[in-house]
Amino acid sequence: MRDKLFLRRRKEAKQHSETGLRMGRQRRFWLVEISVFAFLFWSLGLFSQAVGQGRYALEADTSTSELAPSILRYEVDRQSLYRSFPVESSPLRTGPLKDLFERWLSALASWDFEKLSQDGKIDYILFRNHLEHQLRQLGLRQKALAEAESLLPFARTIISLEDSRREMKSPDSQQFAVALHTMSKQIDSLRKRWEVRLQSREKETVSLPKKTLANRAASITANLRETLKNWFTFYDGYDPLFTWWVSEPYKVADAALKNYADFLKRQLVGVSSDTDKVIIGDPIGNEALLAELAHEMIPYSPEELIAIANREFAWCENEMKKASRDLGYGDDWKKALEHVKTLHVEPGKQPELVRDLALEAIEFVEKHDLVTVPPLARETWRMEMLTPEQQLVSPFFLGGEVIRVSFPTSTMPHEAKMMSMRGNNIHFSRATVFHELIPGHHLQGFMTSRYKTYRRPFATPFWTEGGALYWEMLFWDLGFPKTPENRIGMLFWRMHRCARIIFSLGFHLEKMTPEECIDFLIERVGHERDNATAEVRRSFSGEYSPLYQCAYMLGALQLRALRAELVGTGRMTNREFHDAILKENSIPIEMLRAKLIGQQLGRDHRSSWKFYGPNPLPTK
Repeated sequence: MRDKLFLRRRKEAKQHSETGLRMGRQRRFWLVEISVFAFLFWSLGLFSQAVGQGRYALEADTSTSELAPSILRYEVDRQSLYRSFPVESSPLRTGPLKDLFERWLSALASWDFEKLSQDGKIDYILFRNHLEHQLRQLGLRQKALAEAESLLPFARTIISLEDSRREMKSPDSQQFAVALHTMSKQIDSLRKRWEVRLQSREKETVSLPKKTLANRAASITANLRETLKNWFTFYDGYDPLFTWWVSEPYKVADAALKNYADFLKRQLVGVSSDTDKVIIGDPIGNEALLAELAHEMIPYSPEELIAIANREFAWCENEMKKASRDLGYGDDWKKALEHVKTLHVEPGKQPELVRDLALEAIEFVEKHDLVTVPPLARETWRMEMLTPEQQLVSPFFLGGEVIRVSFPTSTMPHEAKMMSMRGNNIHFSRATVFHELIPGHHLQGFMTSRYKTYRRPFATPFWTEGGALYWEMLFWDLGFPKTPENRIGMLFWRMHRCARIIFSLGFHLEKMTPEECIDFLIERVGHERDNATAEVRRSFSGEYSPLYQCAYMLGALQLRALRAELVGTGRMTNREFHDAILKENSIPIEMLRAKLIGQQLGRDHRSSWKFYGPNPLPTK
């Protein structure tokens, strides 16, 4: 009986315990649920508040274009080819790219242009312009390699090895070893032949390649050496037979490529092995400049653009003299400029200066109701410092979502420290921080990431850099400079952008050497020598398009002319005008104008907008 009672009570206790556990689990579940729902309601409240404040603007890009899906598909295919075939001179890359560009041009021709919307017509013209330029650039790259081929007879060997890997062919390790051994002998023999020709040059006339061509060959050799390294690393250690056959021939070939690149730089280019300060560049000539201008939709010749730059430069000099007189230096504005250069913050204080200048510019924009600044854009920019090595190429600020600040570090030589502080003084900085952040590059990037993003293939510095400099011009007109020192700071950069047109086009027309470009910046604009050298080095390093340096002033002048046409006549407010610019994304400004004025467009539209008048050349 006791056993039955015990068993019954144990069963009841077990049931009670299980019931308690279930109830406990249920209580915990509901507590978690209540907590989750409470958190969600709290979050939604905050989100609603943020939306109400405009931080997370819910306005979507509702623009439509019949060509947007095609452009997006094209860009995905193009980037896929770039990633898969990174060697520019490889037939595996050039062939498919050429086919891609030609096929899309052919597809465009089948569209009924007259039935397209205005955005569709603009995109049609932009797309055609882009594809024609890409085909031309492909041809120019092949031509550049062909011109240097006599200095690079080994290039095809390396390209074929890399192409074999890209095509995933089974490796023939013994044949690879033979190819590398033969190539090493070819490179050494080529270098020795050039050495003999250099030695005999004193006795007889020996033609040598132009420095620009030898410099191009040296750069291609360095890239091919990196290609060969990637090819070797892919197999080495993973394929024992490959390592056995190829390891030593690769070391010899790698050394031969390095020695040859050094020889080209040292003997044919004239760059000593212990310096990297000599600037060579690769001028493209008048015909190529005209083609680049047509692509950017600029209907002026290089000579006319230089004339425009000189006119703007003269205006800047006149304003410089006015500010100089206000400071007591008379017409000697360079003395006034020297005074302004001494007005820099002490070490460690530059980030605080940049912060305050950024906030000042945002307040100025909002006070004058110039453009919509989404709160999220205001809150998401940040700051980094440029290293001494980076300042050799970028002596001033760089911007976007991250503003990269140039200022001397403790490790820099005393002279370099002083040049950096003088070149990034308070008043120069006041004229550039808003160029880099708001309403300049950061706001540009914020908006182009959210509106008409399919237009990214058509991006142009005339919109981006020109737009940022345009804000400098508008800030000047609206009284942003409060003191003569402020005015000198703004004028310095405006003169610099005029000078960029003059020296960059002069270089590409082979009328100015890099050294003359540096001297021009020092003597005419007032740059520190190290800063001027860095500017010229960056301009001709090959990382920027030939017209990039022209784009600042010319793009700004285009936007200024367009504002006069629309805001100056009362057709748009400042905010409407500037918001519309940002929502069209980065495109040639002539096409931006076509959208904003509702211009009638034809299928074969070519640049015709003379934004600076019909004939900027001085009359004789």
